[in-house]
Amino acid sequence: MMTEPTGIPETPERLPLFHDDPKLRRKRGCSSVAGVVIFAAAFGGIAGLIGGEVAGLVVAGVIALPLLYVMFYNLRRRVWLEGDTLIVRTWGVRRIELTAAERIDLVISDVRGTRTVSLLVNAGKRRKVAKVDLAVYSGAGGRELGILQLRKLANALLNNTDANGLVFSELLVAQLKSEARGDAAAERPLYRLASAAPAGKYIQRFTMEAVSRFVATLD
Repeated sequence: MMTEPTGIPETPERLPLFHDDPKLRRKRGCSSVAGVVIFAAAFGGIAGLIGGEVAGLVVAGVIALPLLYVMFYNLRRRVWLEGDTLIVRTWGVRRIELTAAERIDLVISDVRGTRTVSLLVNAGKRRKVAKVDLAVYSGAGGRELGILQLRKLANALLNNTDANGLVFSELLVAQLKSEARGDAAAERPLYRLASAAPAGKYIQRFTMEAVSRFVATLD
């Protein structure tokens, strides 16, 4: 039996581009709060010895408040892909069209031996910037975005000509092919990029030329 069209356009599926583990998130939040309190108390104690109790409390507050803001900002951060649109939630919600992004960069962050490979998408407007984490590696293993998310993201990037999205799309397709072949993590493109980044830098940006040369060497 055929159904008549309703005339209402279908809403694209919203795919999460993050790993949501409530237990891990709570654990990370508790450890972060404890770290901030200890850090602020240490500096507040030193200031208190020099300038008195009031000075110590003021210094502790000045140090703790911005750190707590950044911590809760990161804990609230969520990124979804809806068609060709990135939806980013922190304190509010913003939408960024991947096909209209003026610049896309590959960035790698290194925190205590854990490396995160991300795409930094810039639409050229205030607050129109989003970071999409593709993979997180520690030692010989880690976690990566799912197959469906990588495929949809590759399709969306393919339609961006202003920021040379084709290069990043080909990188993600190569990652998918590597997974399909059953390659170990160390043999996959994203892991190889993470390993190639020099040590000792918290965050570093790969130039478009560097990414293009790397993609050209992939199968």
